[in-house]
This record gives sequence, structure tokens and C-alpha cells, in this order.
Amino acid sequence: MNSKEPLAFRMRPKTLEEYVGQEHVLGKDKILYRTIKADRLSSIILFGPPGCGKTSLARVISETTKYKFYKINAVTSGVAEIKKVIEETRNFMLNPTGKSILFIDEIHRFNKLQQDALLPYVENGTIILIGATTENPYFEVNKALISRSMVIKLEPLTTENVFTILKNAITRKDGLGEYNIKVEDETLKKLAIIANGDVRTALNGLEIAVLTTNMDSDGYIHITDEIVKNSVQDRKAIFDKNGESHYDNISAFIKSMRGSDPDATVFYLARALNGGEDPMFLARRIVICASEDVGLANPQALILANSAMQAVHMVGMPEARIILSEAALYVALSKKSNASYMAINKALDDVKNKETGEVPMHIRNAPIEDMKKLGYHEGYLYPHDFPGHYVEQQYLPDKMIGTKYYVKDENIQL
Repeated sequence: MNSKEPLAFRMRPKTLEEYVGQEHVLGKDKILYRTIKADRLSSIILFGPPGCGKTSLARVISETTKYKFYKINAVTSGVAEIKKVIEETRNFMLNPTGKSILFIDEIHRFNKLQQDALLPYVENGTIILIGATTENPYFEVNKALISRSMVIKLEPLTTENVFTILKNAITRKDGLGEYNIKVEDETLKKLAIIANGDVRTALNGLEIAVLTTNMDSDGYIHITDEIVKNSVQDRKAIFDKNGESHYDNISAFIKSMRGSDPDATVFYLARALNGGEDPMFLARRIVICASEDVGLANPQALILANSAMQAVHMVGMPEARIILSEAALYVALSKKSNASYMAINKALDDVKNKETGEVPMHIRNAPIEDMKKLGYHEGYLYPHDFPGHYVEQQYLPDKMIGTKYYVKDENIQL
């Protein structure tokens, strides 16, 4: 065992049988399992959160393929490294197969020029690309590369997956098997829960716990809940305020308010705050939801949401969490109507795409007396001169008469 290598590195699987998790794509009846086993892999892009097994899967492929395998990191490599791989691949003396597998870690960090350099060789099959990214490749990777690759989403490992890997780490000789360790399964499960799907975090925590704990008189290293707690950071939140999870979480937050689910609303609010989301950004989303989704069913919601936004700006965190919770829950619990939202959208569509006609003469502005002689303002009926302060008259242009934009629903009491 090379003790200088981190446990997380030593525990990377070498075969598909050793690989834990991702059964939705690596089950024995799944296409990815079959293609790896048959060594008939085409270009793939793996994306998923940190610690879910992207690099480990690439390592399994490197151990099973007959093709020459190259690995580069997009942070430290550029076009020169890509050209070197291509030159070696096309050199029959160095590579009789004429094909290579190129694994690019963090491929989303390659710029357009670097990605374009790959394209012709992926297209003609010289390079079988395996790209790994924590970002959604549909946003970050060249569309031409995407169209020539199989995009595979890897999920966060389950608590059971991480627990299984931790158990293996304690017994395997290339793991921590050389140490006499005693640890309860419940303690390992707590560590797996803290890791929240990131096996690297779990293994690093276990390694620190073992290496920093003295052996007891019975000859064993006893790992307790307290030791685990002091050896690993707080529960990891799978949330990147600059990445895809930002958009997913805010979408879930808004849809939960719209769907009148207070528990889901406050959950996604907490997830955003814990991930470092800007409180003012969240406050603005609540204001928008109060207008778009609550609207005329409860106009007070917009007033409260706007007041909350001002309060968040003045108070700041951590107290702003309380203000945001109150406003978000009020919006979630309010009756809903999107009549205002639908009305303005339909009206804007007509204004942009239809010949809508002119403003009727009787409701035009006539600041000069001579304009009245031309018919401006002539025939206008002042509503306050009539019973109930209402009188029926034409307001829409002639071409738009009969058009309905505002449709009152059962939640509007106005």
C-alpha cells in the first residue's frame, strides 16, 4: 500500500464488478455496462455532482479497454496536449489500432477553440472521448460534441452506496485493512449521511479518523460517532450557486410557492441559504411569485413581499432568513391567480404581432382647444358623472373590439 496516496484514490474501482452505485446506467442489462464489457464504447460525456464516480468510471474503462488510454485535465491542459494525443494515435508504430480513448476531466472548462480542436477526430472515430463535468453539458459543451456523444447523468451516490464503500475500505488491503479498526455500522452510516452522496468526502473523513486516533490497550483503533464528527466537515450540501443546481433549486423553490406547498417552499429556501445564495436574489423571486402566481387573488401578497425585500436589504443575514421565510410562506399559503400574468402576456403578443388600430378619438388627449375641433376627446363620457361611477363606452381600438385579456377566475374577489 502506498500510504502517500489518499484513501479515496486507493479505493477507486479497477473493474465494473468493484464499481458501486449508478445502477441506472451500469446495471448488467444496461447499455453502458454492455458496451464497456464488450469494449465497444463510443464517445460519452458523464455529468454529475462531485464524488459520484465519474473519474472512477473512466479508470474502470482504462483498465478494460484494448485501446490506448489518455487522461488530461481541462484546467491544466490545452490544444497542444490534444494535438499530442492525436499525433500519437495516428502513429501506427505507437498505436496500431489507430484509435485512442481520451478522458478529459472537467471538460466544461475547455473553451470553444479547445473543444473545436477535438471535433473532427471525435467525428471520424480517431478519438473516443470521455468527458467528465459537474456542469450540465447541454449548457457548457460544444453542441457538435454533444450530438456525437452519449450524455450520461450520474446521480449522487445513495447512503447505502457510500456505506458499502466505507465497509470495503476498512477491510481491503489497499484501503485501511492493515489497521485494526473497530467501528459500528451505525457510525459508518452517519458518516455516509454526512457525505451526502460524495464518496470522496466520506473516505477522506474515515481516513482522518483512523490516522488521528490512537490505538487502545486492546490493540484496536475504536472509531466513535464523536471521532467521525470531528474528522469530517458538516453535511455537504449538493448546491452550487453558480451551477446547474442553482437553477434547479430556485426552480423548485418557485414551483413550490406556486403549488401552495409550504413545507417544500421552506425546504428549498433553506437549501439555497445553506448553499450561499444571495438573500436579495431570493427576495426578488418571492416578489415576482407574489405578482405572477398570487396576483389579484391576494394583492396584499405583493405588498408584503416587497416589504420583505426591503427588510432583507436593511437587515441582512442571518436574520434575513426569518423575513424570507415569512414572505415565502405567505405567498405559498395564499390563494392563486395568474390572471394578471396571462392578461399582459396576451396583450403584449397582440401589440407585437397584430395590426391593432388607433386609440379611439374620444379617449385621446386634447391639451389644446384646437385639437378638440379635430375630434380629440370629443364624446368622452366621464365615469364619475354617472351612477355607480361607471358608464359603458368604447376604450379599445376599433380593430380590437371584443378582445378579452383579463379573465376573472374563482379566486379573484375584486
